[in-house]
Amino acid sequence: MNKDDTWLSTPSFEGHAFFSLFCSGRMEVPVGFRSSIWGLIRFLPFFFLLLVLGLVKAALFGNIVAGIIFAGNSAVVLGLWPAHAFWTTYAVVRTKRLGLLLKILVLLLLPVPLVLWLILSIVGSLLVGISYGLFAPLAATLQAVGAKEDRLYHCLVDGSWSAIKRSCTFVRDFTDLCFHSYFSLMDDMIKDIGDDDWRLDVKLSMVPGIFLVSMLAVAIDVPMITLVALVKSPFMLLRGWQRLLQDLIGREGPFLESVCVPFAALAIVLWPIAVLFAFVGAILAGFLIGLYGGIVVHQENSLRMGLAYVVSAVALFDEYTNDLLYLQDGSCLPRPKYRKHTVPHSGQLERGISLDKHGREHSGSFGEKLASVRSRRFKDVEVTVVQLWDWLFQSCETNGRMLIQDGLLTLQDIEECLHRGRCKKVTIRLPGYCILQCLLRSAKSDTSGLLLTDDMELTLFNSSKDRFLKDWFLRPLLIMREQIKGLHLDDNEMHFFNKLIMTCDSEKLEDWSYGCFPSDDNIRKAQLQAIVRRTQGIVTSLSRMPTFRRRFHDLIRTLYLESKEKTGMASSKHDLNEGADPESSSRTKEVDAIV
Repeated sequence: MNKDDTWLSTPSFEGHAFFSLFCSGRMEVPVGFRSSIWGLIRFLPFFFLLLVLGLVKAALFGNIVAGIIFAGNSAVVLGLWPAHAFWTTYAVVRTKRLGLLLKILVLLLLPVPLVLWLILSIVGSLLVGISYGLFAPLAATLQAVGAKEDRLYHCLVDGSWSAIKRSCTFVRDFTDLCFHSYFSLMDDMIKDIGDDDWRLDVKLSMVPGIFLVSMLAVAIDVPMITLVALVKSPFMLLRGWQRLLQDLIGREGPFLESVCVPFAALAIVLWPIAVLFAFVGAILAGFLIGLYGGIVVHQENSLRMGLAYVVSAVALFDEYTNDLLYLQDGSCLPRPKYRKHTVPHSGQLERGISLDKHGREHSGSFGEKLASVRSRRFKDVEVTVVQLWDWLFQSCETNGRMLIQDGLLTLQDIEECLHRGRCKKVTIRLPGYCILQCLLRSAKSDTSGLLLTDDMELTLFNSSKDRFLKDWFLRPLLIMREQIKGLHLDDNEMHFFNKLIMTCDSEKLEDWSYGCFPSDDNIRKAQLQAIVRRTQGIVTSLSRMPTFRRRFHDLIRTLYLESKEKTGMASSKHDLNEGADPESSSRTKEVDAIV
């Protein structure tokens, strides 16, 4: 309690002490069962007061929010659906990544996903709009109690106009996803591919086996997975209730923060509904798991392996549910081998465990090194996707100012992006430059991961469970970091490396100039070019994320305004200095020093 809260100790305000502590966001965790129950009883009246206030705002503004999201997203889907249908068909016909037989099969089945996209996107927009219109004002009301000042004002206002603005932002991100991200992905399918790029095709002789295994898997695995999910549902219900009640009594987990207490308490009441949705999701997942048997037949070129997968799929699902519910490890169901060559599990790779030719696990020096690093640094700090996203845009802002000063990024490039839509140099190369700086910094330091900042390192251990973060972003960058470390670049090569990613286009071979390279080693040049191409490819994938275009345009607009302001100040100071007296010139220098 600080000096501003001394009024809480007076008898007249003794009954309001708990409310003030709740509103200030400094609720102490009670010790013991009795104090926990008493703290909960005192907390309930204020919770219901805020809950009613949030529901009132949801009733007033929720319809507007739901209408904006539903109408905006539905208009985007209906307006772009003819273009999506035509361009998807055109891309399938033109692409060289699919063989002739697979093209015919995709074209025959293409109307199904197109119609499903139209229906599911509209229905999903309605459900998302209703859910967001209900919970956004409610969550903003509960979060407002942690404001440093004007708590009553924030409790009354937060979640009204802010929810409406965020709903418009949601529609804008969805528009970017349906327009820019979709057509960018289709352009990648249409463009020419190299000899080392992936291609998909199906042999005509394997089509009967693929259909046979797929139908058998759906007929067998879906009922069996439904039965396993039905048996595990009571365990999920009891386990969830047990964990939530333990956190409630001990004020841990979701009950630790005051803002999360209402939602955590609501989770106890609605947990059976969550179990029901999980059961329905398991049934739907059974169809996807069964259809994957046809892919196994194609990948292994064996009908026997596909039939083995039909049996193993149920055991795999049972083992996954056991791990999820903290039950007995493994599964008692049969699990025959359905792969000719065993592939290490991602969890084994993270622990540094590899498999020998007989399929036995053994630990290597890589695993020991990562384990020692894990125990030494960043053991309990988890880097989330949101933190990584924020780091990327902050790095782009910082490095963007430096590149403008160095002339590698000009006002003309920014103007072409903002006014003409030619954003490839800025959108791809600027984030690529930031990622390259991170790789160079990580290669110089004694770390096992990516050194984002001086106090933040991203490794296989402290990264989130998100597959996108690990498989599509972290692992390729860790490989590139080791490649850069093995090159032992000097200062001249590093300068060329930084310039190369900002001046060269990975798709145009004529842009790769060898004249400025400080070495005559062609192999070294090719290695650097490969790293630049992979970096730009990763950034291209990142640029298709829903929020990327909006946040990056805001960043570019900020850099443009700052550059125009500095250019205008420099030109005005130059004009003043030409015919100014010494006194005014000195004042101009003082202003320049202050700026």
